[in-house]
Amino acid sequence: MNYMWCPSHLQRIRPLNFLKQCIRIRHLHKTIPLYQPAAYNNTASMLLQKNLLLRNNTLYGYGYGTIRCTVFDSQGNTGPSSIEMKREDLVTRHKLLPRDLRKIEKSKKNDLVPSILVRKDGILISLLTIKALIKSDSVIIFDSVGSGISLSSTSQRDFIQNLKLRLKNEASDEVNSQTLPYEFRALEAIFVFALSNLTSEMKVLLTLTQGVLTDLDHNITRDKLRLLLIQNKKLKVFYKKCVLVRDMLDDLLEQDDMLCDMYLTDWKEGIVRIEDDHSEIEMLLETYHNHVDEVVQRTENIISNVRTTEEIINIILDSNRNQLMLLNIKMGVGMFSLGGAIFVGSLYGMNLENFIEETDYGFAVATGVGLLSTVWFYWFCMRSLHRLQRMSLLNSLKVKKKD
Repeated sequence: MNYMWCPSHLQRIRPLNFLKQCIRIRHLHKTIPLYQPAAYNNTASMLLQKNLLLRNNTLYGYGYGTIRCTVFDSQGNTGPSSIEMKREDLVTRHKLLPRDLRKIEKSKKNDLVPSILVRKDGILISLLTIKALIKSDSVIIFDSVGSGISLSSTSQRDFIQNLKLRLKNEASDEVNSQTLPYEFRALEAIFVFALSNLTSEMKVLLTLTQGVLTDLDHNITRDKLRLLLIQNKKLKVFYKKCVLVRDMLDDLLEQDDMLCDMYLTDWKEGIVRIEDDHSEIEMLLETYHNHVDEVVQRTENIISNVRTTEEIINIILDSNRNQLMLLNIKMGVGMFSLGGAIFVGSLYGMNLENFIEETDYGFAVATGVGLLSTVWFYWFCMRSLHRLQRMSLLNSLKVKKKD
């Protein structure tokens, strides 16, 4: 009978039995589900897309495709403290473009770049922590979750209260508040709130920075330098924020057509304004532009003071470093000068016969020669060192001309 070797277990089996085992293994292989990378990748991508959609829809935590906001009517009254509006309703009801809500629906990082978008039926403004839609008879204030300030915060409540007073023409600090249209009163309340925040932040930064600079005038320590570095970074961030607000107002003041389009009440009543007929909004924007520019100038001054202090500190540190190097050089010169006296003493003290060891003046001669050599070496080296210290720009130019 014929046998064959099976390599798996190294034993002899009959061909018929071997064929039966192969058929059984093949049948078992068909029953086991195979790993399919394409199907797994499709499932993973679908789950990832669902998670991203859920995250985008619940970015503000208010439900599916909704934005939390507060609505003011034409009399400055509000209904509930906050309501949720769908994105589609905002776009269709207020004649906006879907990309106009991009500033409002951004991530939770603070939106630093301010912007004002003027549309046919409204003004969409994003200024620091305020994001609002201003119309001729209503104002919508969106929740500034991205900046960490919600509608229930103290700062936001003060702003809403001030906005109510201005919309109701009850603002006592403005003489011409009765003559301003509804949309300009809302815009003015937003600028007042933003300017107040900038001024308060500037005062805090200036006070802390000036305190650090005053302390550095008396004593320079590592902790004070680290604190100065931190304050300098904060000042630069604040300065950039103020400059962006000022640039936004500059660009807006240069566009006459956009200034005319901001008269929403006149547009609603059918009054058409020419390009130069926008004195009210121009004066309003120029007033707050001057205030923001003043904040920018004061911030520039304190940043310049910090930069000057840093340069002075670097000069002092360089001077101290040079003094230490000079002290090290002087000590080296002194040791080099003592080498002359040591050399003479070593010659005189050798165990060899010489012509002066039997004389009475040999010790005095050896001592005098050693001292004179030490003094001469020290004088020569110090003279060369002082000559290097007195080198000025004119001397360096003379040396270059000689070369």
